[in-house]
Amino acid sequence: MAIKENPGDQKTKTSLLLVITSGLCLIFYLLGAWRKSGPGKGDSIAIAIADKADCTTDFPDLTVETHHGNSGSGSFDDFQTRKFEPCGDNFTDYTPCQDQRRAMTFPRENMVYRERHCPPDEEKIYCLIPAPKGYVAPFRWPKSRDYAAYVNVPYKSLTVEKAIQNWVQYQGNVFRFPGGGTQFPQGADKYIDQLASVVPIADGTVRTVLDTGCGVASLGAYLLGRNVLTMSFAPRDSHEAQVQFALERGVPAVIGVLGSIKLPYPSRAFDMAHCSRCLIPWGGNGGMYLMEIDRVLRPGGYWVLSGPPINWRIFYNAWERTKEDLENEQKKIEEVAELLCWEKVTEIAETAIWRKRINSDSCSPKPDQSQGTICSSSDPDDVWYKEMEPCITRYPEGNSPDESSGGELLPFPKRLNSIPPRIASGLITGFTAESYEQYNKLWQKHVTEYKSVNELLDTGRYRNIMDMNAGMGGFAAAIESPKLWVMNVVPTISDISTLGVIFERGLIGIYHDWSEAFSTYPRTYDLIHADGVFSLYQSKCKMEDILLEMDRILRPEGAVIIRDNFEILVKVNKMVKGMRWKTKMTDHEDGPHISEKILYAVKEYWVGGSESA
Repeated sequence: MAIKENPGDQKTKTSLLLVITSGLCLIFYLLGAWRKSGPGKGDSIAIAIADKADCTTDFPDLTVETHHGNSGSGSFDDFQTRKFEPCGDNFTDYTPCQDQRRAMTFPRENMVYRERHCPPDEEKIYCLIPAPKGYVAPFRWPKSRDYAAYVNVPYKSLTVEKAIQNWVQYQGNVFRFPGGGTQFPQGADKYIDQLASVVPIADGTVRTVLDTGCGVASLGAYLLGRNVLTMSFAPRDSHEAQVQFALERGVPAVIGVLGSIKLPYPSRAFDMAHCSRCLIPWGGNGGMYLMEIDRVLRPGGYWVLSGPPINWRIFYNAWERTKEDLENEQKKIEEVAELLCWEKVTEIAETAIWRKRINSDSCSPKPDQSQGTICSSSDPDDVWYKEMEPCITRYPEGNSPDESSGGELLPFPKRLNSIPPRIASGLITGFTAESYEQYNKLWQKHVTEYKSVNELLDTGRYRNIMDMNAGMGGFAAAIESPKLWVMNVVPTISDISTLGVIFERGLIGIYHDWSEAFSTYPRTYDLIHADGVFSLYQSKCKMEDILLEMDRILRPEGAVIIRDNFEILVKVNKMVKGMRWKTKMTDHEDGPHISEKILYAVKEYWVGGSESA
């Protein structure tokens, strides 16, 4: 007599078969899509595999309907499926919260007009941002550090304006980035060598850097070769497309400015902050901008100022400014640095380096020195749309005069998986050292599952990656590699502010509210990961607002991984079918009876002004 199988076992086998089949289909689709002509196209092996792939068999994505029902209720109640049409070709580089026409209606004082100014709901657009005609996949890293396709960022003004400074050169159908800069005409590498003679870059002590007024981010591009992650930022089109160039090169960057609003980073985030002719009035506004750098700089961190007014006695003729003007500017900077109790480490040529004290006990102000105003806020990480103030952020309480305030950080890469000081000190509600380690193991398991479906995840195919709800950086830590970097976003509506932990791990990130557009150009990310984002925002905004923003910042043929409740993912899946995304949904790693599912997607290739539009 034949032995009958348990119905549950049969369902499990069927689910497993469908997951494997779906995963293979997605992989073959990705490899096939990768065949588009131009820089970054797939190699001959990938083409051969794609040619042989046959994913025409019609399998349902999941067997979960019998476990969870066919639709959800109570989530995004105004949900409706629709087909989204392409925007006009004039929207190719549309950045909603940095729109130039809207910006010019705001005051120029303190760079207010260059800050974020998002459109009200009635002015939001609900169409798909087109890629420029002829768009091609970017070059693979590290080639992308030095080259970008002209058709992707067709702007030549920097090649003329900064020609003698070697920012960028136009050569045929590509841009070339020689690695030069206003303050490093011999190249970024030699400039970094000079910094490294004073700043501990080589041993992993300096891992996270903030570069203000970054240009095309050559400093950040070359620091990556030394295992240093730089958060570069510059205003929208102060020089045309500078941040867009940076991201096209595969270098972390955002549109931003030191203006009237606090920077969207936590306190004690960066090991080093840098300014090379960034045109910021550091000594003005009562020292407000230097005080903001002090807030985001970790105890013991370094601040580098390169260019005017440093060593003005020698260089004032070249800068075409009076001795008196430059002398007064440097004097103000020195006074604020002394007020902050920074130690001046060196001043060589046009570069000066200060170091922040390791704690408040290590600073002994003079009896006649003003202490400055101490910030009244009890939470130095509460910064989203908060006005910048000329005040000094308190050091966290320490246990001894020799201890680094806020806790010691190990050199990278040891700090990536060690217990962050914010966890060890109990600052993150609900987490202990033990639960933190379990959290990391869980994300290693999640990423292993992702790779089984999308095997291109950590091959270098995806360079610029975003995690929309990063938690404590578990996803980024699990895929950490020189081939990629992750912009870890902590939503401002999250119950717990965890971005400080992410920086303590030697990763980078930013605060953001997904009810608004992100501060970047279109087509700047290769892969987007979204864990629980739609559950978090289901009563805060429209589902299409978030999905259209994901589509805007995702490159053609870019990938998406969404982890959320089944009921929500069913709605997401229906909506993105009207956005030219190809999708596959799979069960949770622990089986079909878990309500959380995973939606994998690939954005189709299409461009503006084409028949496909």
